[in-house]
Amino acid sequence: MNAPLTLRDIARQAGVSLATVDRVLHNRPGVRPDTVRRVKDAMARSAFQPHAAASELARARSRRFAFVMPVGVNPFMQQIQAHLGELGNWMAARRLTADVVTTDVFDPAVLAGKLEDLVGRVDGVAVVALDHPSVRAAINDLVEAGAKVVTLVSDVPSSRRHHYVGIDNIAAGRTAGALVGRFAGGKTGRVAIMAGSQGLRDHAERIFGFSQVLAAEFRQLEVLPVAEGHDADDRSEHLMRKLLAEHHDIVGLYNVGAGTAGVAKALTESGRAGDIVFVGHDVTTLTRKLLLSGVMHAAISQNPGHEARSAVRVLLALARGEPILSEQEAIRIDIVMRDNLP
Repeated sequence: MNAPLTLRDIARQAGVSLATVDRVLHNRPGVRPDTVRRVKDAMARSAFQPHAAASELARARSRRFAFVMPVGVNPFMQQIQAHLGELGNWMAARRLTADVVTTDVFDPAVLAGKLEDLVGRVDGVAVVALDHPSVRAAINDLVEAGAKVVTLVSDVPSSRRHHYVGIDNIAAGRTAGALVGRFAGGKTGRVAIMAGSQGLRDHAERIFGFSQVLAAEFRQLEVLPVAEGHDADDRSEHLMRKLLAEHHDIVGLYNVGAGTAGVAKALTESGRAGDIVFVGHDVTTLTRKLLLSGVMHAAISQNPGHEARSAVRVLLALARGEPILSEQEAIRIDIVMRDNLP
C-alpha cells in the first residue's frame, strides 16, 4: 500500500516551497495566481486530501453539540455517555464540544422544555426522544433555528430531525419474540412485557415486533398487557411482582428497556428465575451476570460505543454539509447469550 501523500510531496510536484503550499491550502494571500494553479493541479493529480482535523482547525470553526439523555441509572445510557467522554481528544482536534444534558425523557413537557432551552445555543443536538407532539414541536424549533438534530436510540420520524442513529427496533422486537417462543419449547402460557414507556418509539416498535411474531408463530403463548416501569428498578420490581402474583402461568418475559435489576430481583425472590424465559436488551455488567447465572436467557445487543461515535460523526457531517456514510453509521443488532458473551 502506498504511503499517504504529504504537503512536502505536493510542494515537490508543484516546484514550490512547503510554506507556499500551506498558504494555498489555507487560502492565504501573497501567492501568484499561476503558482496557486500549479499547487492545485498537483493536488488534483494526486487526489490529495488534507487531514480533516487540520483542515477544520485551519478554518477556526468551533462547534458545540448537546446530547440530551435520560436522567437516572440506566446502564446502557451510561455506557453511551462514557464512550462520549472517550471521544474528547478526537472532538478537541476538530474544535468540537459535546455537553451531556440529562432530563426526564418520559415527561414530554420536561423534555420539550429542555430542548427549547437549547434553541440558538448549540450547533447540533442528539436526543433520546419521546414521540410526543410537544417534543416534535421542540425538535422542529431547533431545526428552524439552524441546529442539526439527530434522534438517538429512539426516533421521532414525523419531526424535522435530520437523522436517526440506532437499531431497527421492530426487527429487534421480532428477534426477541422468536427467542422467547423458541426457548419456551412448545409450552402453553402467558408472556409478560416490561417496558419503559410506549411513548418512546423504540419501546413501542420493539413491542410491536415482539407481539407480531408471537401472534403469527407461537399462538400457544398469550401476551399480557404491557407494564410500564419507566426504566426504574424499583417500579419495575413492583410491577413484576404484581404480574407474577396475578398470573401463575407466565412462561416468558420480554424486558424492552432498562429496570433490569428490579425485574431480575422479582424473578429470583419469587423462585421463578430460570424457569421463566427472560429476554432483555443490552450487554451491561448486570446483564452479563444474569446471563452467566441463567436468570436471563438472551440479550438483544446494540453497540453503545458505535452509537456515540456515530451520533457525533453524523452531527459533524451535517454541520459541515458533508455526506453521511450510511454503511459506516448502520447500527447492528446482536444476539448475546452466555455462550458468546463478548
